[in-house]
Amino acid sequence: MPAKSKAQQKAAGAALAAKRGETASSALKGASKQMARSMSVDELAELAATPRKGKPERVSAKGGGSRH
Repeated sequence: MPAKSKAQQKAAGAALAAKRGETASSALKGASKQMARSMSVDELAELAATPRKGKPERVSAKGGGSRH
């Protein structure tokens, strides 16, 4: 499942680094903290590997970006 926004991709990367022991898990906040708790390393790696080009910075919590 690819990331839907740059923010989601960045959060997955931070959570993945913490899971791998590259950064302290106590440094995680918000979405990255939740992702680290609830997702496997493989799932996080897939989200973090999503290319950022063409992705919106953020997607609203109501379920999607604008599609014109």
